[in-house]
Amino acid sequence: MLKQKASPRATTPERLAGTEVEICALEEEYECACRMLDTNQKPWVVVSFLPPGRYGTESASRVASDMVRTFPHLRFALMVGFGGGAPTSETDIRLGDVVVGTPRGALGGVIQYDLENRLPGGRFKMTGQLNAPPDKLLSVVGDKRRRYNDPRKPDFVAEHIRLVDDMAGYQRPQRDDLYCAEYQHEGKTCEKCDVKQTVQRPQRRSRRVIADAATRDFYAHNPELKVLCFDMESAVVMNNLPCLVIRGIENYADSHKNEHWRKYAASTAAAYVRELLLSLKSRGVDAIPPWVGRIKDEVVQGESENT
Repeated sequence: MLKQKASPRATTPERLAGTEVEICALEEEYECACRMLDTNQKPWVVVSFLPPGRYGTESASRVASDMVRTFPHLRFALMVGFGGGAPTSETDIRLGDVVVGTPRGALGGVIQYDLENRLPGGRFKMTGQLNAPPDKLLSVVGDKRRRYNDPRKPDFVAEHIRLVDDMAGYQRPQRDDLYCAEYQHEGKTCEKCDVKQTVQRPQRRSRRVIADAATRDFYAHNPELKVLCFDMESAVVMNNLPCLVIRGIENYADSHKNEHWRKYAASTAAAYVRELLLSLKSRGVDAIPPWVGRIKDEVVQGESENT
């Protein structure tokens, strides 16, 4: 795997035949992604991150479009970083967990909402659901889930995360506080927040940019959606090329946000990506056709059907 910051001058499209692109929003995510990748081994991976200070959907869309133009052999993208978790008693989402956007029922894995316009009752308007990731990726994701849930198998995330042990600030924090949904944050940090307002959760014995806990719980408990994670950039990237969304849980999508878990969440997401790419390497990523080629084939097919 080649860890290469996206640059047309540094890497030619001809050299990177059969390429994947890993898009990160922030520098912390980019640093972890580069550390987790090997050098000079296929599949080639181009790692890119959003311009400093310019985050969100518009910037992510521009980066994704630039990647497609610069590297015509791209097969798929991985949108890697951290997001806000939506815990329930059923899902038991914790800080540092990894959430992967995979289809469920009629839903493609990622749902797009308009956060600017609210519906009656304070809910957001769903603007659409996006295409599912390539079947090849989903097959590997399914294998990883089965392996991770098997107590006889080693924890591959814990194995890979050792690669960032020497990076300052990327170690796992000690506290993981989930506050009651109706309890709002006070002050700049959570030092003055009432610990009696935290949700009491049993200690785990096995492996398993919304800031409003009530809204979070509405979507998390919706039986049709069962949302696990919220983020800002993924939807627009999936509009540009086939994409698998991988998020380390940094916060609980409530008013008690802080950055204590940010770097560790970035490292768990990057560790998952490493395992995913190692599995794709053994299976042969060449089975996934280049994205630009698929677009051309669809256009030609559409023209022939209309003649």
